[in-house]
Amino acid sequence: MIQNLFHNIPPDLPEELFEVICRAPGLRVERILSRGHASPPDFWYDQEENELVFLLQGQAVLQVEGEASPRTLRPGDYLNLPAHCKHRVNWTDPHTTTVWLAVFY
Repeated sequence: MIQNLFHNIPPDLPEELFEVICRAPGLRVERILSRGHASPPDFWYDQEENELVFLLQGQAVLQVEGEASPRTLRPGDYLNLPAHCKHRVNWTDPHTTTVWLAVFY
C-alpha cells in the first residue's frame, strides 16, 4: 500500500508525535511531527543507535553537545548523528508542522 509522509497530520499536536513506519533487525524508521515543540530544558537525547535525520517540511534548530552554535535545518537538510552524540531540539516552527524522517541504524 502506498502511503504519504505528508498525509494524516493531526490538526492539533499538543505533544510531538513519533510514528514507527518501518522496522527490521537493526533498523527503525520514524516519522516525527513537531509544531512549536522543543526538548525540555537540560534534556539531551543520548541514543544507542546511529540516527540519520531528514527535515522534510518546516524548520527546526538542533543543538549538538559541544558545538558553539546550533544548527538550523530547513526542508531538504539532513544530518547523521552517531550513537551517543548528545543533541536536543531547541526550536521548531510554531506555525507549520515540521515533518522529520528519522532512520535509526
